[in-house]
Amino acid sequence: MDNGFGDMKKIRVLVLCTGNSCRSQMAEGYLKHFGGEALEVYSAGVEAHGLNPLAVKIMEEDGVDISHHSSDTLDRYSHLDFDYVITVCDNARERCPWMPARVKHVHRNFPDPARETGPAEEVLRAFRSVRDSIKAFCLTFIEELGIPTKTQRPPKTQP
Repeated sequence: MDNGFGDMKKIRVLVLCTGNSCRSQMAEGYLKHFGGEALEVYSAGVEAHGLNPLAVKIMEEDGVDISHHSSDTLDRYSHLDFDYVITVCDNARERCPWMPARVKHVHRNFPDPARETGPAEEVLRAFRSVRDSIKAFCLTFIEELGIPTKTQRPPKTQP
């Protein structure tokens, strides 16, 4: 597949967040799911907080399994050259280390659903809302790269 750079190599993407527990994990899952073989996707945090079980749950509702993901810091991938770095929160953008000039930086701040408090259904609603926003962002990102996306049914959002 032509990746838009005039060759057949995969486009390497790093999704960066504060703790690599929710938002960056969701984005990694969707980019891998929709981007298929055209993308090589990783996610990391400026810290590693562990994979949030609610993120796993709400992604599974939408047919994307992230249960095998690990929560990593940026250091784990320092040996890799990325084509894109996507920061999904303002904190990560501010703390993101220097990247070579050829790396394209994309930023979109999503609220942290892990900060939501209250009854379980309200917390799940917050996670689903962020998930749906990240999904839309990932689809747009992939489309702007000119990569055909797989189609998928809408998420099974609970009332």
